[in-house]
Formats: sequence, C-alpha cells, structure tokens
Amino acid sequence: MDAGSTEAIWALAQYFGELDRRFVGGFDTDEALAEAASSLNPPSGLFVVAQVGDDVVGCGAILWIDDATAEIKRMWVDSQRRGIGLGKRLLAHLEGEVQSWGRSRVVLDTNSSLNEAISMYRALGYHAIQRYNDNRYAHHWFSKTLREDESDRP
Repeated sequence: MDAGSTEAIWALAQYFGELDRRFVGGFDTDEALAEAASSLNPPSGLFVVAQVGDDVVGCGAILWIDDATAEIKRMWVDSQRRGIGLGKRLLAHLEGEVQSWGRSRVVLDTNSSLNEAISMYRALGYHAIQRYNDNRYAHHWFSKTLREDESDRP
C-alpha cells in the first residue's frame, strides 16, 4: 500500500511512538514520517500493512538497495497482538516480496532496546554483519541470504 495512506501513516505513528518511548534519548518521529512517505513506495521501496479484520495490527517496509539486496525497515506489530507469530509471518511476507522482486539478500538494522526483534531475527536465520548504513539509532546490523523455497515457509 502507499506509505502515505491513512492506514500506513497510522501504523507508522504507532511504531514511531513506541520507538520514542523505548529508545534512550527518544526518536525523531517527524523526520521518520517524512522519510517513509517519500522512500517506501515504488520505485525505491514497498510498504505493507498487516490487518486483522479491519484493524491495522502491524507494518513493514522494503527499501531496494541494489539488484541483489533489499533492506527491511519499519517492522512493527501492535503490542496487543504480539506473541502469536504475527511478526514472523510479516517478516516472511516481506522476504517473499524481496524474492518476488528478484533480490536474494536482505539486510536490516535495529536498536539494542528492541530485544524481541533481535531475538526473532536471530531465530529466523539473520546473522550479525558490520554497519552498512548511518542510522544513528541502530546498534545492530543483520543480513540473511534467502533461499528459493524460503517464501513458502509458514
């Protein structure tokens, strides 16, 4: 969906609000919202919203890095919906999108305060790499090479 849509902006506002509460020193939500609407739509990226019925319960985005690599960004699941596998399904969906666009490698970064995300990424085959960007909020950088059958997993 369009990263500037009402649903996307609502999901991003929820996500950025959580980051602002959890990050030491807060998070610049205005800058991040402006960046999302401009960079997370084709041709530079994609944005997805997870819904249960009519309720928006998560989001995630892809930013195309090069012909082989994509970056997963802005992954969020509503705190009321955590623990039921929605994050894993959302990540699998994003990985499937990456593959459908002909890319075979995914990178992502995260903040050290997001322990749940770090644990999930490691459990799903992401491995630590050197810093690949200048994200001032990131403390950890990960990569994963996608197999052809990866998008078929539950």
